[in-house]
Amino acid sequence: MHHNAVKLSLTSNTPSTGCWLTLASASVAELLSHCGFDWLVIDMEHAPNDPLSVSDQLRAIAAAATGGSTTRPVVRITSTDPELAKRAMDAGCETIIFPNVNTAADAELAVRSMLFPENGNGGLRGVAGLVRAGRYGLDPHYVENANAHACAIVQIESAQAVANVDEIAAVAGVDCLFIGSADLSASMGHLGEPTHPAVREAISTVIAAAQRAGKAIGAFAVTVDDAAWYRANGANFVALHSDAAWLARGAMAAREELAAS
Repeated sequence: MHHNAVKLSLTSNTPSTGCWLTLASASVAELLSHCGFDWLVIDMEHAPNDPLSVSDQLRAIAAAATGGSTTRPVVRITSTDPELAKRAMDAGCETIIFPNVNTAADAELAVRSMLFPENGNGGLRGVAGLVRAGRYGLDPHYVENANAHACAIVQIESAQAVANVDEIAAVAGVDCLFIGSADLSASMGHLGEPTHPAVREAISTVIAAAQRAGKAIGAFAVTVDDAAWYRANGANFVALHSDAAWLARGAMAAREELAAS
């Protein structure tokens, strides 16, 4: 039976590790799917991805599964606009990260944008079965089961969001609060200082709110030490930087090693 492995790991508080895809490359998505990550985030907010390139990367991740990969896709869209969520879900993504969620109303809109209207749930997603997600109309059960597999991750990345974090965490259908430390630090007047004590205190406030609400906690780590700090402080959905970072770091390290030999 089909299930959303990302959603299951979040709701069961199982630690998972992922990586950001920023190069808009299906080949890179396929390669990293064979590297043992639990999930990969196809980024539409700060990368040159459009619906077509997202679809290509979703296919690449799915293709890797035929070779034994258990990596699952996540898409970060650019806002809580229901039209954006619809496009990503029609392409076959069941887990979406919504940036800049500052209020409970923002979080509620995010959840509703992922749901087909059903039993008064307020769903806003347009119903279409002739899409990749429904095997182009060949899956007779897609529409009836899609809502159960939808997974909403909301980003907390402003001082306003931290002030409203308890209300955001309480929204039904939100599966994970994802800490955007870079934007949060800028919002707090500490641009470029995501480890500033005041920012770390705000992050602790978010983590505590998520734990009180029984919601998972996510974070983007720029180093392994950073990831370990988040893990030690309760985060169970942690990204180990990005495809671009690992390409640059690997290339520079090899060049420097050769130069020193």
